[in-house]
Amino acid sequence: METSLFWIVPVSSALALLLAWYFYRQMKAESEGTPTMECIALHVRTGAMSYLKQQYKVVTMVFVCLVIFFAIMAYGFNLQNHWVPVAFLTGGFFSGLSGYLGMKTATYASARTANAARNSLNKGLRIAFRSGAVMGLVVVGLGLLDISFWYLLLQYCIPEDVMNPASKLCVITTTMLTFGMGASTQALFARVGGGIYTKAADVGADLVGKVEAGIPEDDPRNPATIADNVGDNVGDVAGMGADLYESYCGSILATSALGAAAFIASGDTEMQFKAVIAPMLIAAVGILLSILGIFAVRTREDASMKDLLKSLSFGTNLSSVLIVFATFLIMWLLGIDNWINLSISVVIGLVVGVIIGRSTEYYTSQSYKPTQKLSESGKTGPATVIISGIGLGMISTTIPVIAVVIGIILSYWFAAGFDFTNISMGLYGIGIAAVGMLSTLGITLATDAYGPIADNAGGNAEMSGLGEEVRKRTDALDSLGNTTAATGKGFAIGSAALTGLSLLASYIEEIRIGLDRIGTAILELPNGIEVAVHEASFTDFMMYYDVTLMNPKVISGMFIGSMMAFLFCGLTMNAVGRAASRMVEEVRRQFREIKGILEGKAEPDYARCVQISTKGAQHEMVFPSLLAIIAPVATGLIFGVPGVIGLLIGGLSSGFVLAIFMANAGGAWDNAKKYVEEGNFGGKGSEVHRATVVGDTVGDPFKDTSGPSLNILVKLMSMVAIVMAGLTVSWSLF
Repeated sequence: METSLFWIVPVSSALALLLAWYFYRQMKAESEGTPTMECIALHVRTGAMSYLKQQYKVVTMVFVCLVIFFAIMAYGFNLQNHWVPVAFLTGGFFSGLSGYLGMKTATYASARTANAARNSLNKGLRIAFRSGAVMGLVVVGLGLLDISFWYLLLQYCIPEDVMNPASKLCVITTTMLTFGMGASTQALFARVGGGIYTKAADVGADLVGKVEAGIPEDDPRNPATIADNVGDNVGDVAGMGADLYESYCGSILATSALGAAAFIASGDTEMQFKAVIAPMLIAAVGILLSILGIFAVRTREDASMKDLLKSLSFGTNLSSVLIVFATFLIMWLLGIDNWINLSISVVIGLVVGVIIGRSTEYYTSQSYKPTQKLSESGKTGPATVIISGIGLGMISTTIPVIAVVIGIILSYWFAAGFDFTNISMGLYGIGIAAVGMLSTLGITLATDAYGPIADNAGGNAEMSGLGEEVRKRTDALDSLGNTTAATGKGFAIGSAALTGLSLLASYIEEIRIGLDRIGTAILELPNGIEVAVHEASFTDFMMYYDVTLMNPKVISGMFIGSMMAFLFCGLTMNAVGRAASRMVEEVRRQFREIKGILEGKAEPDYARCVQISTKGAQHEMVFPSLLAIIAPVATGLIFGVPGVIGLLIGGLSSGFVLAIFMANAGGAWDNAKKYVEEGNFGGKGSEVHRATVVGDTVGDPFKDTSGPSLNILVKLMSMVAIVMAGLTVSWSLF
């Protein structure tokens, strides 16, 4: 029966992809509106595709170098499974494909959303949201398709170890983690490059257009406005799609690897198989329930911001509630040991995700006091807006961190059968809680991808000169999009904390396989006891490698990991600053040299601004991204396994908190500006508005470049450590 249940996984992935195609065709059947609207949409679409083409050229070169390196490790030194290079390639390919398909949909949907808003708010919401759902369904569909494909392939191709049959599933699941590294590598390039692109354009458009020239946002007289709209797609759609693809796959793969490890010592291959496919089945059923939630989203014409939020929340909450009941059913049908407690761990993950989402909404939505007070701080100038925003972002980390801590303890406790010494099952519980958090990603990502589509729709409406009523509707959709985007980022970062912890535990399992590969059969523990490698527990490995806080190698790794989060943010923030400076100079030059732009008598050189953002992003994204790959390898070669574990712990703890701070501060600054633009505290053009525009400009790289990239950094370092475990075990200096 368990084998039959597995086929739900590829069937669900196929259904998700079919429905994504249906929503795409449904959106394409709508009209783009006037010839002007079509022309603007074409400019944005061309710029976005041109950027992705350049980005994929750079990423391809990096992937070719890494594949050659992995091939040498696998075939030359026998330090990896021979399937590793191919698995790495497919992970990167599907991650990039999901981002590409989502962005292609978004660039076609924005003008259609604006045109639909000419008729009704509800129609505009439906087109934008279902177009965003294409991204959500493509990500989960391709993710599970890739997972099920590799699982079936490796089951067939990897010969069973006659001495220890349980080790086969461990080899399969840890090999599959390699395509998670490919997905993470592609996602980091997409997030960093897209983030630098979009924020260079956004900052240039805001500082020169809004602050200096005093023209509205998305005004066609602003040379950077097309590049800004292109950036929304390459950063918040293509980047986010690749980001959450690797989060989704990483959580499932890490949990499957932990499930295989939990039963390796007992040799219970039947229970081991059930533990491996359980996270896949939960994700598969989550797809079906996400589809149900997507169809439930609708609103009425006179809807307020709270009504719009409520309508999106209804769809996500419906999917979340139903997955709770489905999880208990899945675990019961599998007959997995301790199935009730494991189901509760999944529910805990869902609850933690909801809490993080609600906390993010509270601190970033203009419907609540924190953002409103941030707007009010603009009365005393931009300095107080920045100070208040930083303070708000720091305070906003409290609830997510406490929620994750409680979630870790409870999910571990329940899965371990209330026995904290049952480490293997406890860690499996944490992993399956991460799967629970991401189980309804199909609809969660739909609400996130909706944001940039609505933003572009507003830009198209402004540049096309549509009526005030249409702009009012698109502004309402756009403001909602800012909140959903911030919530989505918080959700992605929260899931990264649980997934990162699962990957850390999976690293130990990969160390086991690395020792097997170099012929180490027995661990000689400090207390004089000898343990067979395939029977060693997590505690045995920690004792063998002296992974304690008194080990200077562990402490050194923790400091390096913590530093990595701040170094990475500093590099990406400065990259945005340099690219934005070039954009500001170009916009000023055009205002100065092209006569008649501000009077609307001459057309700006949009292509030049698109070119500046593209070159800036391509040049600046390489070093920070490669640093995430180099750091775990270098740490492992110098400090060995203890140093790598310290690195992953330091990077996870500091990166998680810093990412929440940056995402929430940036989201609050953005919506504080929007709150003033609605007529509060003097409205558009007032001194308060100018102050909040400065705050929004500072917050742009916080929320769209550095903050969301951190969760990929954390997971990519873990993935690299896992893939390079054989090298670390064999060649570390200390």
